Amino acid sequence: MKKQKGFSLIELLIVVAIILIVSAIAVPAFIRSKIAANEASAVASLNTINVGETTYNNTYPGAYATLAQLGPGGATCSVASSTNACLIDNTLANASSAATAKSGYYFTIGGDLVTGYTSLAQPAVQGSTGNRTFCSDQTMVLFYDTSSTCTTTGSNPL
Repeated sequence: MKKQKGFSLIELLIVVAIILIVSAIAVPAFIRSKIAANEASAVASLNTINVGETTYNNTYPGAYATLAQLGPGGATCSVASSTNACLIDNTLANASSAATAKSGYYFTIGGDLVTGYTSLAQPAVQGSTGNRTFCSDQTMVLFYDTSSTCTTTGSNPL
């Protein structure tokens, strides 16, 4: 009698079970690393906003800028002005809502914009694109909070 070539059903089931076990271990680790990368990007973006605000305030004394004013006002920068200062890239300047988030975070700038500002980075989807909210102000100190709110007085310094 000739021996048939191929795999038995038991051997195939064992291989599938091993693949499922490995993927059950790898997928949560991948998700955690993606969240960590998004949070690192948000911190770097807040640093960019802080530098942009300082430069804007030195260039146009007596005022701080909105997120749109810090950006180029289009895909590229033609001429810098107080309304389009070209201090941050267009992607960051337009990341002002969850729908237009940059690396899972969206950004807002508030305050009176005369004596100071407060910048805020919030995850587009809490727990999925990020776990922490980050904020900063004209002191350039970064803070974080695990809730959806972050204040420069009541949150943890980074």
